[in-house]
Amino acid sequence: MPPRSTPTERQRRLGAELRKMRIAADASTEYAAGLLGLDRAKISNVEAGVRSITPERLRTLACNYECHDKAYVDALADMAADRSRGWWESYRGQLSAGLLDIAELEWHARRLRVGIAMHVPGLIQTDAYARTLFAAALPVLSEDEIELRVALRMQRQQILYKSDPVEYAAYIHEAALRVEFGGVKVIRAQLDRLCELSGRDNVDVRVVPFKAGAFPGAGQAVIYAEGVVPQLDTVELDSAHGPEFAHAESQLAKYHAHLEWMERASLGSEESRDFIQKIAREHR
Repeated sequence: MPPRSTPTERQRRLGAELRKMRIAADASTEYAAGLLGLDRAKISNVEAGVRSITPERLRTLACNYECHDKAYVDALADMAADRSRGWWESYRGQLSAGLLDIAELEWHARRLRVGIAMHVPGLIQTDAYARTLFAAALPVLSEDEIELRVALRMQRQQILYKSDPVEYAAYIHEAALRVEFGGVKVIRAQLDRLCELSGRDNVDVRVVPFKAGAFPGAGQAVIYAEGVVPQLDTVELDSAHGPEFAHAESQLAKYHAHLEWMERASLGSEESRDFIQKIAREHR
């Protein structure tokens, strides 16, 4: 297959894992190329996610790199075998690649944990609330761009309702519940939505109250996506320039601890629902 001009984050991640495996084996790109009968440039392209690799060739590399973690290798082989076109691809060329990478990350995650301080997480937003957030973006977005982003965000939410729904835990600071994005009517509907979703078996919404005091991360929005195996966990961080993805072991440990702190500081599930309902009543 010809090289890709713009690999997705998931394709880059597969390549990065193969490179990490090769380096751990103290093997050179020449050695890998010799195993597969390819030139060095193609091995570099595979490790950059620019060129695909078959599951069979991936297993050949893993065997010769003496990687004996079967679950890990199987997960990588499944990634290599997956050539399906995700629903988010219908937005390719209309929205930034980073936004589509988030949708793909969520779709393949086994569990999602989210920590956020200034607004409700995207996967549990109403369309009116999401529209208000996008309308406040800088540089200013056109109406068409706003509606495309809202549509993508609403479609992302299907992972909460599919036949094998993702397990989702959101730790939301009280500040996010009190900022009146869109006015009283919009925030009231959003708070009602949180209470409704928190009643689902796969959704856990927790509130970190003001009285919890200081919290880590300076309010940064964090999504921790658990992969098929722990080695494939990924963190997505919001930034003014678009999403940033991290998967180094030290980074995963840092943000795992961040979310553990938020869970410990948050109210219980039932208490959080009561807390949200109380704030909602203030807007009636």
